[in-house]
Amino acid sequence: MAGAFGLKGCQKIRGPQLRNLLEAKDFILLDCDGVIWHGETAVTGAAKAVSSLIRHGKHVVFVTNNCTRPRESYVHKFCRLGFTDVMLEQIFSSSYCSALYLRDVVKVRGQVYVMGCDGLRTELEGAGVPCVEEADEAGATIYDCALAADVKAVLVGHDDKLTFLKLAKASCYLRDPDCLFLATDNDPWHPLSGGRILPGSGSLTAALEVSSGRKATVIGKPSRFMFECISSQFSGAEPAKCLMIGDRLETDMLFGSNCGLDTMLTLTGVSQLEDAHEYRDSELSANRGLVPDYVVDSIADFLPAFEEVDEQSD
Repeated sequence: MAGAFGLKGCQKIRGPQLRNLLEAKDFILLDCDGVIWHGETAVTGAAKAVSSLIRHGKHVVFVTNNCTRPRESYVHKFCRLGFTDVMLEQIFSSSYCSALYLRDVVKVRGQVYVMGCDGLRTELEGAGVPCVEEADEAGATIYDCALAADVKAVLVGHDDKLTFLKLAKASCYLRDPDCLFLATDNDPWHPLSGGRILPGSGSLTAALEVSSGRKATVIGKPSRFMFECISSQFSGAEPAKCLMIGDRLETDMLFGSNCGLDTMLTLTGVSQLEDAHEYRDSELSANRGLVPDYVVDSIADFLPAFEEVDEQSD
């Protein structure tokens, strides 16, 4: 579809071209942090843009690798930040998709050992996936702690209370070749204010991959499974009718490319235009999937396109 509007490769798009692109798409997939908000602050114009998409009949779906909160908590955050018309079924987080993968795809029979926040556990338990309870006494070590006997999967997500004991336990469980090794996502880090960063799930997964000698199956972006979850729950969610909008080339753009979707980079988050140009001009074929089809400064750039449509319909 990109060829219909211009050659693939970081095309800055606005006005009539942006309007034509949006008219050709039925499903708009949006990353969250860096695209519609930064932490607890909405990107200027983002709430109005999302409402306009929905009002113009678009199926808006939110795809986030943030696994720290259950979907119910996301609904409250959307409302708190002014996105008042977002419903639960529009939200696909890596924690929710991990729960679906364990319950519906591999049909895990046994407990799951979770290296992650309480929000991840809540999502799994809501899907009926049993998790190992952490009940170690203070001062316990891998030499004397209890290990559950029926662990059939280890799931790694963002864990701000990571301990060496958790890492050691997970490594022990993964010595069983029949124990699945899953990761909610492979994001290496997340930006914080003041130029600081927060290590992401990918950094924890990497540590466990070294200690276990195994590679994790990644559930979230850029894996195709998140799109499979969406297409299974929304009739008509075909790749040609979808547009993926994100702020991270290595996650969002690669996800869209892996799933056969047109991709759009918004410059309100991690990746900038110079980064996209570097991948576009690279001689490595592996970098092609990291190049966005289109680029906008902000999702708020959608608003003038909608205003033109509304004026024409008056």
